[in-house]
Amino acid sequence: MWNLLKRSLKMGRLSEKRLEQGEAHLRSLRQSWHIRHLDCGSCNGCDWEMSALLNPIYDLQRFGLDFVASPRHADILMCTGPMSTHLIQAALATYEGTPNPKRIIAVGDCALDGGMFKEAYAAHNGVGEALPVDIKIPGCPPSPDELLKVLLQLK
Repeated sequence: MWNLLKRSLKMGRLSEKRLEQGEAHLRSLRQSWHIRHLDCGSCNGCDWEMSALLNPIYDLQRFGLDFVASPRHADILMCTGPMSTHLIQAALATYEGTPNPKRIIAVGDCALDGGMFKEAYAAHNGVGEALPVDIKIPGCPPSPDELLKVLLQLK
């Protein structure tokens, strides 16, 4: 026991070593973003690209970003699809359930302006008609690289 105590006094606490990095890098490590995916009637093309962010190639979680199941735990709502008529009430409830400050990201051409579903009888012309969109990511579907680039600019 004495030997262990002497060794710890001589070496100090190893878990409190300071990182030799810039202050901006240290600040970015203190914050994490939690994302709630909201499918508003999409064809699932954008959804597949968003799920690719979790694979070992992109590894979204190493940047302090992660998808959550509840809007009550989310900072960001990523919306895909043209906002179908039947989902407006659920989208508004999800928006209200997300704590402030929150960001709304419209992912894909359908979420921006209706895309290929534009002027359809059961779809609106984008998520912006029901929710206040902060960031727009165009593409049909946008690549995981584009999604990750936008998410990292938020940090």
